[in-house]
Amino acid sequence: LCDRRQRQMCKETAVETTVTGNISASTDIRIDGILQGNLDCQGKVIIGEQGRVQGDIKAVNAEIMGTVCGNIVVADTLVLKSSSFLEGNITVTTLVIEPNAHLNGQCSMRTFQQ
Repeated sequence: LCDRRQRQMCKETAVETTVTGNISASTDIRIDGILQGNLDCQGKVIIGEQGRVQGDIKAVNAEIMGTVCGNIVVADTLVLKSSSFLEGNITVTTLVIEPNAHLNGQCSMRTFQQ
């Protein structure tokens, strides 16, 4: 069995880590490295300033500080921080965009059925 620290480490990708393939997470996850694949999360996704995702993201909530090249579907709130760069379409219920955040794509606002 993993101890608490090991479980926490399993939910993060370090700055110098590259993951190729899809990730499915049942809890919150933070990406500070590179993900080349899709991410499906039943919790909150955080893409750190050094994080890069080349693929689609599906989550309940998401906070983007790094780079995403792909589409994002968020059931609740998507936050694009000032350091973020997003190239892709988004579908959200609530969208927060800080000044200087970059968004190149279309946005669809809708209410998700739980």
